[in-house]
Amino acid sequence: MKLVIGGATGFVGTELLRQALENPAVTSIVGLSRRETKLPEGSSNTSGKLKSVVCEDLTGYPADLKKELGDVDACIWTIAITPSKMKETSWDEVVRITRDYTLTALHTMTEVRPVGDQKAPLRFIYMSGHFAPRDRSHVVKQLTDFGLAEVGLLRGALEAQILDYADQSKNRVVACIAKSGMIHGPGMDVRTVPGLPNIELHDIAAALLDQAVNGFQKNTLSNDDMVNMGQRVLAK
Repeated sequence: MKLVIGGATGFVGTELLRQALENPAVTSIVGLSRRETKLPEGSSNTSGKLKSVVCEDLTGYPADLKKELGDVDACIWTIAITPSKMKETSWDEVVRITRDYTLTALHTMTEVRPVGDQKAPLRFIYMSGHFAPRDRSHVVKQLTDFGLAEVGLLRGALEAQILDYADQSKNRVVACIAKSGMIHGPGMDVRTVPGLPNIELHDIAAALLDQAVNGFQKNTLSNDDMVNMGQRVLAK
């Protein structure tokens, strides 16, 4: 299968790339980012699986990139503004990176697929957040306390847009929302936020990659779902 990792240079994207390079079911990887995708430490690209694609403006794809995406089987989209960078980023830029980048990727990958293609529908996974609400009445205190209520609502609304687009796509795309908690990885300080569950970096990567390769169990994955999936996959 051919997999796109949106944000392959990031924290989760790098671990996804490392595991995808080792997974024999993944035969081709497009590392899509605003800078060059480099191999994770200890990984190799001797099989030629990885192709790094740099696109400085992810709200508009050039013709050569669209051609590269025409035969993609799945995409895991990890690009987002981290809470630590929210204060130094304008709201317009937050919207552009959070919503516009994501919808452009989803729409483009769906639209460039050949009409009447007999392949399975594109599998699109969007990494959201545990607290992201799809309705203003469900904004939790934790988001308000950290000044993240509006970005949480933005991401929750985006979740609904993605799922609705998939429903209306006439089976050209299926979508899955991954609502992760706090992701812990090597060298990171362990942080605790009341009510926010934790997940290990290798577990979430394994879970998302498993869903991209084998298909979705449901359209929204909780943090617990991904912990269980990831641990089960890695145990094999």
